[in-house]
Amino acid sequence: MDLFDAAPYPRQCNSSSEGPSMSDAPSYQVLARKYRPATFADLVGQDDMVRTLANAFKADRIAQAFMMTGIRGTGKTSTARIIAKGMNCIGPDGTGNPTTEPCGVCEHCQAIAEGRHVDVIEMDAASNTGVDDMRAQVIDTVAYAPSSARFKIYIIDEVHMLSRSAFNALLKTLEEPPRHVKFIFATTEIRKVPVTVLSRCQRFDLRRIEPEVMIAMLQRIASAEGGTVEDGALALIARASEGSARDATSLLDQALGQAAGNPVTAENVRAMLGLADRGRVLDLFDMVMRGNASAALEELASQYADGADPLAVLRDLAEVTHWISIAKITPDAADDPAISPDERDRGRQMAEALPMRALARGWQMLLKAMEEVANAPNAMMAAEMAIIRLTHVADLPSPEDLMKRLRSSAAPGTGGATTTPGGNTGQGAPTAIGTANPQMGESTGPSPTMSAAVPTARAGLQASALPPARPRVVAGGAQAQTAPAASAPAQYADPEVALGHYHSFERVLELISANRDMKLQVEVETGVRLVSYRPGRIEFTPSDVAAPDLAPRLAQRLQQWTGVRWGVSVSDGSSAPTIAEARDAVETARRTEAEAHPMVAAVLAAFPKAKVTHVRAPEDLMQEAQHDALAEVEDEWDPFEDG
Repeated sequence: MDLFDAAPYPRQCNSSSEGPSMSDAPSYQVLARKYRPATFADLVGQDDMVRTLANAFKADRIAQAFMMTGIRGTGKTSTARIIAKGMNCIGPDGTGNPTTEPCGVCEHCQAIAEGRHVDVIEMDAASNTGVDDMRAQVIDTVAYAPSSARFKIYIIDEVHMLSRSAFNALLKTLEEPPRHVKFIFATTEIRKVPVTVLSRCQRFDLRRIEPEVMIAMLQRIASAEGGTVEDGALALIARASEGSARDATSLLDQALGQAAGNPVTAENVRAMLGLADRGRVLDLFDMVMRGNASAALEELASQYADGADPLAVLRDLAEVTHWISIAKITPDAADDPAISPDERDRGRQMAEALPMRALARGWQMLLKAMEEVANAPNAMMAAEMAIIRLTHVADLPSPEDLMKRLRSSAAPGTGGATTTPGGNTGQGAPTAIGTANPQMGESTGPSPTMSAAVPTARAGLQASALPPARPRVVAGGAQAQTAPAASAPAQYADPEVALGHYHSFERVLELISANRDMKLQVEVETGVRLVSYRPGRIEFTPSDVAAPDLAPRLAQRLQQWTGVRWGVSVSDGSSAPTIAEARDAVETARRTEAEAHPMVAAVLAAFPKAKVTHVRAPEDLMQEAQHDALAEVEDEWDPFEDG
């Protein structure tokens, strides 16, 4: 923690012969400076780092550069000054060696503590970012021996603020400094420090102060200042500091000042921080999760009238949501020392009663609500709307409960069971059913996903006239064969061999799709009423939307892709459906069958404005999965590696 036990300001002399004036009175020191640690024994929450440094000093293995990193207020700069004192301490008798327990009374310890030692140079990298600053204050001065101390020490705070040029200029000196020079860096943004600098330093990550340690430290400081602080107030300060000892000490200083000699209570701290009562936050959370909108809005208004900030209330709700979610997974996490025993019991009860889906949904909505409240012109209105949304979705059923309700509300006599077109009884429904709102003109949300068979009969339509959604693999014996996707004309010695791959019109459609000729594919699907087909010969009747030159263009492209001449002729009289018409007929049949399904009928009854827009049969999903697997294999296969 960045707390350093600095000496009091020196008393200023009064040149007047009269009595003492205000200049004789010592200036007030804030607690964050007054109780700043002066030795490693004063540091709290950093035992691992202290142990490592103590062993290094005892073994005379002091590194040439140290990197201190951590959040604000955990002791980076204070640790740097303690290390500087330990390196240069000579003891009360002037014969001491480097130690992790500086005496604090020798001339070097006192000068470093007061910030006036000539051989301990402190730099603020935020205001000395350039290469010229680094050259003037470090690079050009490291060659000179220390004036009086054992080591010349450079302490650079917020080192990540240095420019890239400044870092590069420092690298050589940092790698091979003179024996009398040591570097100590401090930063809150370790990721912004170049790796080349980190590799030349011993890194120490200063941890956040644990709540138990923080509360004990605050209690000691309050006792030393002669103040009385309730345990609940200390817990609130420790929670608000988020592991920063400097923040916690500053908040304690403010609370003691507000109390004006009276005991500091939790209510005082809540008012100072703009927080709501933790118990009232749990009450509000309970009202929200029960879906009681009116009571939740009244509680929010009451807290707002008592001075609570709407954004702070939502943050508290998010904190409670996170705490209960963690406690639900790890019950021991509920034993937070910063929370009273009564609140812990309530948290455990809520963790047992609330489902994880509701907690996760509330967390996401609270995150979004906090953004809205922060940007809204009226924070209270935005917070009220957020509470209304939270209470509205609090009692939404889970997917499992929704399925049970739909099954129970199915047509009488079905018993919740469904009958597939094949006559089998199951619990499914059509596979992907999209719903849309015709009045809004857009989708109402994620489509319900069900699973059941849908009739695949094509009502007398020729199966060969229906192309698959993607090029399909056709099994042939022990080895699968695919339609050749020709990016260049295929040259075959025997035309029969070349045309043997196109034994059906469906393979011709696959060839067009594989060559990505979307215009021709659409024209064939909408303009061709197939009369007859054999490999190399196509006869069709054009539909009303067919292009006049469709036949010659189709023949030209097939010859280009296969290297074999194709005969494409036009005749009259065929009433066969086009591929697009056949596909629409199948889709209509599927939709009709799906809407007649008891479970789908229950969904449509529950959502009157919804309608079925698309149905996918299980065999289509299986076919697409096979296509995806084949595509992955083809992407990974390298013909050059296999020769």
